[in-house]
Amino acid sequence: MSKADSFDPIVIDDEGMDFQPGVHKSIWSEAEVLRKNRELLKFGEKIKCPVIAIHGDYDPHPAKGVEEPLSRTLTDFKFFLLGKCGHYPWKEKAASEEFFELLRNELS
Repeated sequence: MSKADSFDPIVIDDEGMDFQPGVHKSIWSEAEVLRKNRELLKFGEKIKCPVIAIHGDYDPHPAKGVEEPLSRTLTDFKFFLLGKCGHYPWKEKAASEEFFELLRNELS
């Protein structure tokens, strides 16, 4: 799945975590209901700390589907779109450096 969600991934022989479809399946039905009835976004109204989203332009999840609802819901929100980048920016050849630089800047 990582290959399908990536633009040009850095190859890592052993990531230390196996894909666990049972875990995903066990929580997805609840999460899907929360997304459909907009309850998930209501949880965001309780977040009081700054939030950043760093998103790849090649991510299969549309950037607008992240940026627009979160910018309407969160009071302190920044969105960054990285080029030549999929779902895992820290593992992308063209985007990992920019990802970590953004992260360092935002955390300082």
